[in-house]
This record gives sequence, structure tokens and C-alpha cells, in this order.
Amino acid sequence: MSSVAEPQSYKEAASDPRWTEAMVAEIKALWIFKVNYKANGDVERFKARLVAKGYSQKEGIDYQETFSPVVKIKTVRTVLAITAQQHWQIHQMDVFNAFLQGDLPDEIYM
Repeated sequence: MSSVAEPQSYKEAASDPRWTEAMVAEIKALWIFKVNYKANGDVERFKARLVAKGYSQKEGIDYQETFSPVVKIKTVRTVLAITAQQHWQIHQMDVFNAFLQGDLPDEIYM
């Protein structure tokens, strides 16, 4: 058995430079960071996204169809056109961390 204890919380891990270094390495590997701007150039928000590196997967071996539920602008335009034509109401909302809410049939490794 190792004499090194694993931390039981973030606070505990953050107080040890070895764990801090491990967290920084993980952040560099799995996160991307973006700044969203308003039309006038002001910063709207800072955005962090956890990504699974799908580019390393091989067709027929370890992926099936898609990795990110991202809407295409053509779809948005089509829905807006139908909505206007049918005189329907539109409501907007942001869904944060939607991937945490769904049931997945496959095992996911990150």
C-alpha cells in the first residue's frame, strides 16, 4: 500500500501542489474556453466546455453517429419560418450541462 493518501475533496486536493498540477493537466486535456461577444464587441460571457476528444476515434470501431447535440443554422431558420407561417409563439432558453441529464445506452470514457 502507498503511504500517499488520496484527497477526499477539492479543497483538500487544491492544497497540495501535486494534485493541483494533475488538475491543470486534466483541464488542458479536456476543456476548451471561449469568450462570447455581443454585436457591439462587449464581452457577453466566458464559456468553458468539457470535450471528449472524438477526433481520435475510428469508424466502425469506437463511434456510431454524433457526439454533440449542436443545432445547425439551417434548422433554426426552418423552424423560425414554420413558426412565423403558423403564427406560433417562440420561447428561448439556455440549457446548461444538458449532457448530465440524459440516459446513455453506451459506456462513456473520458
